Amino acid sequence: MKRVSLILVSLLAIVALVLTACQPQTVTVVQTVPVKETVPVIITPTPAPSPVVYPRNETLYTSGKQWGPPTSWNPLQPGAYAMGVIGLCYETLFLFDPLKNEYIPWLAESGKFVGDKVYEVKLRKGIQWQDGQPLTAADVVYTFELGKLPGVYYGGMWSADGGWMEKVEAVDDYTVRFTFKEVRYQSWGNTLYSVAIVPKHAWEGRSEEDIVNGPNLPPLCSGAYVYETHSEDRMVWKRNDNWWATKLLGRSVAPKYIVDIVNPSNNVALGLFLKGELDLSNNFLPGIATLVEGGYGVKTWYDDPPYMLSANTAFLFMNTTKKPMDDPAFRRAMAYAINVDEIVTKVYGNIVQKANPTGLLPTWSQYVDQAVVNELGFSYNPDQAKKILDQAGYKDVDGDGFREAPDGSKIELKIIVPFGWTDWMESIRVIASGAQAVGINLQPDFPDFGGYWEQVPGGTFDMAINNFGSNLSDTPFTFYGWLFRNPIEEKMYNGNFGRYVNQEVFDLLEELDKTPKEQMGAVISKIQRIQLTDMPAVPLWYNGLWAQWNEAYWTNWPSAAEGAPKYLPCTWNGYWNMTGILMLTELKPKQ
Repeated sequence: MKRVSLILVSLLAIVALVLTACQPQTVTVVQTVPVKETVPVIITPTPAPSPVVYPRNETLYTSGKQWGPPTSWNPLQPGAYAMGVIGLCYETLFLFDPLKNEYIPWLAESGKFVGDKVYEVKLRKGIQWQDGQPLTAADVVYTFELGKLPGVYYGGMWSADGGWMEKVEAVDDYTVRFTFKEVRYQSWGNTLYSVAIVPKHAWEGRSEEDIVNGPNLPPLCSGAYVYETHSEDRMVWKRNDNWWATKLLGRSVAPKYIVDIVNPSNNVALGLFLKGELDLSNNFLPGIATLVEGGYGVKTWYDDPPYMLSANTAFLFMNTTKKPMDDPAFRRAMAYAINVDEIVTKVYGNIVQKANPTGLLPTWSQYVDQAVVNELGFSYNPDQAKKILDQAGYKDVDGDGFREAPDGSKIELKIIVPFGWTDWMESIRVIASGAQAVGINLQPDFPDFGGYWEQVPGGTFDMAINNFGSNLSDTPFTFYGWLFRNPIEEKMYNGNFGRYVNQEVFDLLEELDKTPKEQMGAVISKIQRIQLTDMPAVPLWYNGLWAQWNEAYWTNWPSAAEGAPKYLPCTWNGYWNMTGILMLTELKPKQ
């Protein structure tokens, strides 16, 4: 314990020096005016403006979402908008609770199918935009029809090739009717809580370029917070005391201000957190297990390993356009050669969990076909890996300790992750070591992020770790849509990085999208059988929903503890509308 304390003290000292060096410098300006020689005049220099200090007992300080200065408040830019734009400011028709697997009516009072291809939404009466104008069906219709503009992320519903929405119309001021060409149950369910409604009266005069790519500053929203200010290192929101949900739902958010700090690094975030300058950190904080158990006041969802909820699945992608990764037998051998338990225990210190062979997150465990897993699943077994390679003709012909391909050619492969991602760097060392132990010449490689991201979507890598689209959502359809994304394009930015081609599984994805939730199991079972037979990518571990908080200023945080609220304590994009906003209505200032 003494050694840990010394490390923490040293870290805080370094952080203090860094923060001191980064403080804005005050510049004194000397002013002069003409005066009579006999009358001395002293001009007091104008002081530099003092930084705004928000009342600490009214302010929630967060970090973990932003890795650069905030530059966009446009909800049509899902990968770029500042923390809280969707959720704190702009709102969605529904929220989704992944812990209960249920939709929560929000701007919408209700929604249901009123015909085979017609879905009707009833809006709550009394919702206002922050300028006092009413939020009506016209705003919802306008928002969804923005999808017809090139570059809007939900435009797929309107596309000429594969579009499934026929029309959206306002029946009256508070009723919206969606008519489908064909019903895509999975895509539609995901849309209901992910597309934020924007004000028609404030947007309709803008150019298409400004709508799609403009910064939208300041944003005019309907939500619990209004834009206050931003700077290079933070985004600040102020409570909207006229928020509609206070009157209509009896909910009000506790913090008057939310200040989200731009991430300098995970280590610096740890220092800020331990000094009480952050209330909630959604960073990966090194040594969190020691801090939780060491009496530092650090709280997490669980009191014991794995401490965190699971948020996404890390996969080993193998480039199926290259030999020998084009061979399913080679790919299955790789699955057996990886000691994921070592990664979980030694690299992560048990703050992550080993993935199910299907890769489905624990919240989707009901969709795992255990019979298929029992038949085709895998676990760490070097002897089985060697047996598969032997049977497939991969043998060490020249006696150098590494196997050659069945045609006698050398196998020399690299596995890549970005330099500086220390947990992933250590993980691929374990993977490479396991591969070498069964005779596969696999070497870890650490390009910078730009080099990594050039290779992965571009399809020039051999093997790579990635988890970018395996996130928690309302449906495993989003997970499979990422894992088996099609068609194969020159740049695969949104999944299927190994460029796996299988028309049968592509057709099953289409079928899954058209299948209601309660009937998905049979289709998913077929997908899992193909997945575990061909092994286009190997699920490794579940990355955590990194969330650490303290109770110095705010209490009643959500957690697994009995009686605690059960919402997601997360500021990442897409999580405020997965109950994160409800967390703020349950927080209490410490007395």
